Amino acid sequence: MTDAAAPEMIDWKVAVAIGSRLAGEGPIVSRDEADAAVTELRADAHRSTGLVREFTGLDAPEGTAPITVVDRAGWVRANAEAFKVATAPLVGKLAEKKSPSAIGVAIGSKVTGMEVGGLLGYMAGKVLGQFDPFHPDHGRLLLVAPNVVHVERELEVDPTDFRLWVCLHEETHRVQFTAVPWMRDHLFSEIAAITEAVEPASLLEGGTERLGEMVRAVRNGGSIVDMVSTPEQREILDRVTGMMSLLEGHADVVMDGVGPSVIPSVEAIRDKFTKRRKGVGTLDRLLRRLLGLEAKMAQYRDGAGFVRAVVDKVGMQEFNAVWAEPANLPSKAELSAADAWISRVLG
Repeated sequence: MTDAAAPEMIDWKVAVAIGSRLAGEGPIVSRDEADAAVTELRADAHRSTGLVREFTGLDAPEGTAPITVVDRAGWVRANAEAFKVATAPLVGKLAEKKSPSAIGVAIGSKVTGMEVGGLLGYMAGKVLGQFDPFHPDHGRLLLVAPNVVHVERELEVDPTDFRLWVCLHEETHRVQFTAVPWMRDHLFSEIAAITEAVEPASLLEGGTERLGEMVRAVRNGGSIVDMVSTPEQREILDRVTGMMSLLEGHADVVMDGVGPSVIPSVEAIRDKFTKRRKGVGTLDRLLRRLLGLEAKMAQYRDGAGFVRAVVDKVGMQEFNAVWAEPANLPSKAELSAADAWISRVLG
């Protein structure tokens, strides 16, 4: 590893400063409106915990993975921290294999920090909510109040209904990661496996310039995996796709299953939101783009189809075998072949 005093290869302070400036503040609201939105989102998230538990049977322990309502700058800061953790194995591999001068690293890290900041600033205005699995010790739920207000105004939907609808989806992710104790470590191990499979020679040319090039690729719709993918990495990526598709699809099923009983205008919200953008919320939009999953929305729809197909055939209790161990997660192929998963896991 590099010396502790050496400059980092990404200047995170620059990334946060640039990202916060580019993100802007969001819609114009009064102090009372802002306070009301924050209070309602926090209450809706807590209310959603019980609703998710009743529908799924997943019981998240109390006092883990805090619920945090943030503005856009707060989302940028939180995701800079998450990005730092997610990319640490990759950056560490670069730092181990290449030993540029401290001055060169310092200059390059500021440039790369600007690139990361541009990515975060671009995304900060789009994310409604997100479970951040990288936050110690158990992750945290982030709800981006100005973006929720912006979208509910744009769609002209009932704010109270829309906020609970968003919270149902995002809280399901918090429950998934806190009720299933191995999920977080499994995600980390898969990220580490992708990094381990990276060919050093493909990364080391250009040092921090190469990192900046990767960030630009992610911002423009590509991914790190697109640039360094090997057959081994693609195999790992397929496993991650299966897991992330399950988590997103499961959250959609919960939202659609619980919604009609507690959200009077849920059908109108779903219709308007689907027309505006496919899907709702993300487990971690940054991670998805970083790993090349952002373009795989069909597989996220497959996740919801898989959950519904299994639950329809065997019920929610039997479906919950999926959470027993990593081996029970559906493969990418099984997302569209629920019977194959039932046969393999439930016998």
